[in-house]
Amino acid sequence: MLLREIKNIFHTELDTLYPKEEVDSFFYMLIEDQLELERFVLAMEPNLIISKEEETPLFEALSRLKLQEPIQHIIGTTHFMDMDFEVTSNVLIPRPETEELVHWIIEEVHSTKYEVRSRNTLKILDVGTGSGCIAISLAKNLPKAKVYALDVSAEALEVAQKNAKLNNVDIDFLKDDILALESMDTNFDIIVSNPPYVRELEKKEMQTNVLEHEPDLALFVSDENPLVFYKGITAFAVKNLKENGLLFFEINQYFGKETEQLLKNHNFSEIELRKDMFGNDRMLKAMLHSSR
Repeated sequence: MLLREIKNIFHTELDTLYPKEEVDSFFYMLIEDQLELERFVLAMEPNLIISKEEETPLFEALSRLKLQEPIQHIIGTTHFMDMDFEVTSNVLIPRPETEELVHWIIEEVHSTKYEVRSRNTLKILDVGTGSGCIAISLAKNLPKAKVYALDVSAEALEVAQKNAKLNNVDIDFLKDDILALESMDTNFDIIVSNPPYVRELEKKEMQTNVLEHEPDLALFVSDENPLVFYKGITAFAVKNLKENGLLFFEINQYFGKETEQLLKNHNFSEIELRKDMFGNDRMLKAMLHSSR
C-alpha cells in the first residue's frame, strides 16, 4: 500500500477524536519508530509503497489510538529534556511544563546569587519521581550533584530505575510515602516535586487518554484538601533542607497564591511564582533561611 494512503486512513479514522495536526504527529512518530522513516519522506517519495508486514504495526497502532491510548504508550517511550524515557500506565507521561521546571532548577544552580549554587556537591531530592524524568534530567545536566528520587509506588520506581540505566545516570531510589516521612538521614540543598494536584472536580476538563491510561495515584487529590502533598512536602523540607536550601514545586494553576502563602507560613522567603508556556501559574521556587 502507498504510505500516503495509510496517512489518509489515519485522518479518516482519527480526525473526529484529535486535531488534524496531532494526527499528523502520530503518523510521523509511528513511521519513524516502526519503519525508521523521516517525517519528510512523503515529500521526497510521494509514491512510496510499504509491504504488508510493514503496514501491520501502523494499523495496530491506529486501533489503539482510536481507543484514545496515548501515543507514548504505544511507542513505549517519550522525549524529555533531549532524552528518551520509558513510560507505562504506572507513571505519568512527562509534560513540557515539567521541562520548564527542570530548566529553572538548572539555571538556579548555575547562577551565583545564593550559596547553594556554589557548593561543589549538591544533594537533590525529587519527591514523587514517577518515570524519574526530573531526577534523571537533573543528574544528567548537573553531573556533580548527588540525586535522590522518592516514590510511594514500587511500579513507578521500577520504571524510573530502567530510565536511569537507559540514560546512564546514577540515582538513589527510595520507596516511601512522603506524607508519612518526617525526616531522613541526609539533608538536601534542593528538594523538588511535581506531586498529585488535580482535584476530582477537574476531571471533567481532562482528556480520555489521560483519565483512562495514566495513574490516578499520581494525578488526583480530594476537592476538600487539594494542597495535601504541598503541605506534607513543605513540612518535610523544613526539617530536611540545608540552610539557604531551595524548594521547587510544580503546582495546580488554580492554587498559585495559596501554595505561595503555605511556603511563607513555613519560614520560606524569596518566593517566586512562575507561569508556564501556556500562561498558567505552574512553578514555585522558595528559599529556606533556617532549616530548623
